[in-house]
Amino acid sequence: MNNMNENKQHTDNFLKGLTTLTGIPYKRIQQYAKENNPFNILEHPRTIEPNEKQLEKIGLLNEFISTYNLLKIYEGENKLKMNSTATAGQYFVSLMGGMKDKERFMVAFLDNSQNIIETRTMSEGSVGQAVVYPREVLKAAIACDCRAIVLAHNHPGCSIVPSIEDRSLTQKFVDIFTPLDIKVLDHIIVGGSSYHSLAEQGFISQTVNSIANYEPIKLTKENSEENQEGLFIEVENDDEWEL
Repeated sequence: MNNMNENKQHTDNFLKGLTTLTGIPYKRIQQYAKENNPFNILEHPRTIEPNEKQLEKIGLLNEFISTYNLLKIYEGENKLKMNSTATAGQYFVSLMGGMKDKERFMVAFLDNSQNIIETRTMSEGSVGQAVVYPREVLKAAIACDCRAIVLAHNHPGCSIVPSIEDRSLTQKFVDIFTPLDIKVLDHIIVGGSSYHSLAEQGFISQTVNSIANYEPIKLTKENSEENQEGLFIEVENDDEWEL
């Protein structure tokens, strides 16, 4: 019974949509659909005897649907998958590797299959500082209904050593997104043509350390902690991520 009701609702929505987009009166479309396949209105439009203006709108609608379906095929074939540190690092180096006059913070939002839904620049500042707004990242993540995120920012001076502030920022995002079942997979530090991964360094967990804090976060001058013994540990790991 529920399936029948849902089907009727979807059919009504479809018919109302046709009225809105083509200008053909709803009652006329509804009456036609009682005895005929409603898809005929798009596939064989002259069966409903539209006027020239309505016929033109149906033609434009069909053209739009065809183009959309075609682009979806191409998009499916060419989706960029971000499923490892290597792909994430190379991706963000291509976006920020040449940037030496400012610090930029970016986020890649991924779907269930680790395809990139969208990549956004969430903050851009001076050579020595940028301010990150967690609320804006959260709003963007919810808007695209993502399953995971990858954080990234550049060091204009080309060092790829993560500071304590970089690690703290990463944990703050874990605290925000883990309760929402959205994984923070990595935080990539880009310096020139090189990159470094906090996930490979073991600085990303999926454990919440504190209550989510949405206050703005300052990315301060790089290298402030780079000379601390044991901070920088090179790890060779090209395993694919799992959601």
